Amino acid sequence: MEIQTALRQFCDYSTFIRGFSPATISRYKSAIRLFASDVGIDTMEQVTEGAFRDFMLRGRTVRHWTANSYVTYHKSFAVFFRWCITEGYMEENPADGMEMPKTDRKLPPKLTRQEATRILETASNMPYPYKFLRWRNHAIFATFLYAGLRKQEVLSLMLTDMDLQNRTIFIRRGKGAKDRIVPMCGSLMESLERYLVERKRLKKTCPEFFTSLNRNVGFTDTGMKRLVEKMNAASGIKFSAHKLRHSFATMMLEGGCDIYSLSRMMGHSDIKTTTIYLAATAEHLRDQIGKHPMDELAGRKKPGSHNAL
Repeated sequence: MEIQTALRQFCDYSTFIRGFSPATISRYKSAIRLFASDVGIDTMEQVTEGAFRDFMLRGRTVRHWTANSYVTYHKSFAVFFRWCITEGYMEENPADGMEMPKTDRKLPPKLTRQEATRILETASNMPYPYKFLRWRNHAIFATFLYAGLRKQEVLSLMLTDMDLQNRTIFIRRGKGAKDRIVPMCGSLMESLERYLVERKRLKKTCPEFFTSLNRNVGFTDTGMKRLVEKMNAASGIKFSAHKLRHSFATMMLEGGCDIYSLSRMMGHSDIKTTTIYLAATAEHLRDQIGKHPMDELAGRKKPGSHNAL
């Protein structure tokens, strides 16, 4: 069996049966193609444990993969090889039994509240040739910051997914092919309503919620990348779409949201994934501890100022 044929079948299965996202499929394709090219093999029969382990080692020594990148590549290969075994293309999984390097659990990058506010203000105050662009762009960034959606989830939103009457967003087949419902706050509602007025005025009829200006089609991934780059330059703040999602999570925790509710809104399959944001709010919590009523009372006296008994 040719590797490229197996890869195509695996990607079709993962897309239409498992419901993997386009980003995940792209990661699998790039990893398997890199392996085949680097080792110089064309068929699944040529895949050996030694060749695979040498390739992974070169990833660390030659390509300078970080420990996190190494683990991510390994997971991609393990899943692909496991599928190949199920299909009868391989007998053993060469990724099994490999020791993994210790990974750094870095805190997710986030914006301050002032930076998040400046992004929204920039989105609505920039000079635009059309009012539609002003309110569409503001609504996109408001959706990231007030609902914590992933980039692909924002791009995949359908008009029917937005229930303004009940203040909910239906996320269909998010990461892991899981549906979920995310509530809307008042500020997001206002932004979306302004955008919908312009969307209706331009007679957009495509099913996608966020649309292109000049065509009656959904907003694209390329368009999103350009928009984020433009907003980086205009606001003077360096950020990515995923950084906006991280910022939503930390701000929700700082505002008092419980970890379980946040995990459901973020669409995490394991609450352990959400707990990383707890560490990101440590500085905020240190500020909050000063509000302890007993600490405030004790603060009226200086240490060592107690009268001797």
